[in-house]
Amino acid sequence: MVTSILASFFRRFLIAKLIGIVILVIIIFGTIIHLIEPENFPTIFDGVWWAIVTASTVGYGDYTPSSLMGRIVGMFLIFIGVGIVTRYFAAISTSALVTQNAYIEGTSDFYGKKHIIIIGWNERVRETISVLKTPASNTEILLVDDTLEKNPMPGNHFHFIKGDPTRDDTLIKANIQEADMVLVTADQGKDEVHADMLSILTLLAIKGLNPDVFTIVEILTTHQIQNAKRGGADEIIQTNRISSLVMVNSILSHGVSDALLAMLVDLKGGKLQYLDTTFDLIGLSFQKASETLLKEGKILIGIKREEEITINPPLSLEIRKNDQILIIKS
Repeated sequence: MVTSILASFFRRFLIAKLIGIVILVIIIFGTIIHLIEPENFPTIFDGVWWAIVTASTVGYGDYTPSSLMGRIVGMFLIFIGVGIVTRYFAAISTSALVTQNAYIEGTSDFYGKKHIIIIGWNERVRETISVLKTPASNTEILLVDDTLEKNPMPGNHFHFIKGDPTRDDTLIKANIQEADMVLVTADQGKDEVHADMLSILTLLAIKGLNPDVFTIVEILTTHQIQNAKRGGADEIIQTNRISSLVMVNSILSHGVSDALLAMLVDLKGGKLQYLDTTFDLIGLSFQKASETLLKEGKILIGIKREEEITINPPLSLEIRKNDQILIIKS
């Protein structure tokens, strides 16, 4: 057990190990040369300086051994020290290359916290990530997908894990236990029924490892919505229903799809929000509550009462204690 732990430590911290060896060799040879020739190397620091210059092949010549034993020590330092230093720089280069390749190919583990995990890759996901990755945002975004060969959007605060999102080992590599939110998108390579089944299976795997993580699941078929809720989905996106409603509105009122898109683009960044009803709003009519919120730069557009959402309700509707209000922030 102890041997296995030590082997794992040295594999993971190869650079630290080599740095330690280089420093140890430099100090040993610096001390030896000081003891052999104190007149040429008055302090141990002078000996260490000479050992560094010699091992790195710089060779300033400000300190040189003059005795036979001192020169023998110098020869050993050249043979041993130069080899170790060369090995050190080669290890650094190799480690950097391996790390970079692992990052690009999605084989390295992720150790960040409070990150957003997105399951599946498609054009909708690309657009979503582009919106989320603003210059001012420091949110870490991690993509999990088993079809991509490399990171599709390498850059700051974006990571990629290649693997099956229904498997525990893939989700653990994505550090699912420390994730803040997970978005599960429908697999466009499968028919709608199988895509929903895969999304729900992925949801179950996620909730099994982190029951508290907030999950948003894209569901394509109506009869799988209840299964997604049973699986623990905190929010469900009904893509096909949203698309059909846009089509219907476009048919009944030409040009409305452009208006809806413009509205959604303008609302990005959390401007559309649910808020718990505050004490000063309880008992007010929808009209009075709208006037009160408007003074704060908030436009009241709807009420969520239990599971029922009402947009633009009657102005006389009374706000209750457990209601949630849907507002647009200015």
